[in-house]
Amino acid sequence: MIDFTKFEKYSKAGPRYTSYPTAPEFKESFGEKELIEKYKSADSSKPLSLYIHIPFCRSACYFCGCNVVFTSKEDKKTRYIDYLEQELKLISKYLDTSRKVTQMHFGGGTPTFLSPQDLKRVIDLVKSTFTNFASDAEISCEVDPRFFTKEHMDVLKNGGTNRLSFGVQDLDPKVQAEIHRIQPFELTKNVMQIARDAGINSINIDLIYGLPYQTKESFLQTLNQIITLEPNRLAVFNYAHVPWMKKTMRKFDESTFSPPSTKLEILKDTIEFFTSHGYKMVGMDHFAKPDDELFLAIQKGELHRNFQGYTTKGGADLIGIGLTSIGDGEDYYAQNYKEMDAYEAAIDSGRLPVFKGYQLSLDDKIRQFVIMEMMSNFALNIKRVENKFNINFKEYFKDDLPLLDEFIEAELVTISDDKISVSQTGTMLIRNIVMPFDAYLKKVPESNRRFSKTI
Repeated sequence: MIDFTKFEKYSKAGPRYTSYPTAPEFKESFGEKELIEKYKSADSSKPLSLYIHIPFCRSACYFCGCNVVFTSKEDKKTRYIDYLEQELKLISKYLDTSRKVTQMHFGGGTPTFLSPQDLKRVIDLVKSTFTNFASDAEISCEVDPRFFTKEHMDVLKNGGTNRLSFGVQDLDPKVQAEIHRIQPFELTKNVMQIARDAGINSINIDLIYGLPYQTKESFLQTLNQIITLEPNRLAVFNYAHVPWMKKTMRKFDESTFSPPSTKLEILKDTIEFFTSHGYKMVGMDHFAKPDDELFLAIQKGELHRNFQGYTTKGGADLIGIGLTSIGDGEDYYAQNYKEMDAYEAAIDSGRLPVFKGYQLSLDDKIRQFVIMEMMSNFALNIKRVENKFNINFKEYFKDDLPLLDEFIEAELVTISDDKISVSQTGTMLIRNIVMPFDAYLKKVPESNRRFSKTI
């Protein structure tokens, strides 16, 4: 029996490390000019991964931290697609769009809030711009079951979609009412059947623990219902409470949240539940069936992490398309404007709508490699780092490694001459364990860190 109360001290503000350096470090000094240079000088043999952001939702889910536009007006959606078309034309001026595409992901917002006709238009625009999709390209879309029909499924299937991610979060009626997302189990079951009937063999379900009024018992009931749907993958996220960024989160009574020790118990129960039902834990918050390529990648130590979470498609340049989307390459990040007016104004003036970004230094790239490896595979091959960057690992990180001592003493981490390994319990605290390698975080007093709590 693990005493999780002793881990409550680790409940502190910290990044999720979908990037390193993290988004707060992005600078406006990296703009269109810098991104064009990256596009023009890119290795044409490197594949591309595309992320298309569809920002629209009909109403707010109070837990959501995404950048969304609330609307039901068709003209707003049509106008946005017109601007996506212009952005794609601008991208094709500077980027070799004949490069092989190995991954395309539609995120939001709610991509399927678009009508099937509008969704088809977006897919056609992207595919007429990027003409070289790999035969095994992963084409995925985030789906809100409340806005999904067979007509949507037909459009996605005809567009090559082979992976869907359904947002569920929690099935308890009291929790659903509090988070402003009423979604009966039967609704989710029915739309998943639509996907299965269309031949979609890879379906992910998103859940969130740490929501208001959740208990160990209520979340276990959700898990018991979800398992009957036999998803191929699950993402079980720790609710990120950032009310200073998202006003809707201020609607929650924080006294209804479980304490950190209970959240860890819920996570432990979740891990045990899914592993007992034949799933394998992948990364810090994903589960996959043993024959899923996500799990096979972690077995080979080839799992990667980016802004969409965990992926098997490493080594590709990520091209962000649409409002607030983020792209990255070997040594840079670039983010589009977050406000629609600024996004449209840039495109109207013939400019790529990049708002800010970051040019990585060699130190950034070394730390990025270390953090992403540990976030993905819960282990680090020290010799591999030394050979890749021509450094003496323990000398290079001599000021950082002592910060791992408390995790070693707690038997959460072990370090040998050639490997850092994280224990099974340590995986639940992986964000804390990699934070000592974050050079930027050390410069910000803990009281000033604007991130969600790690637990």
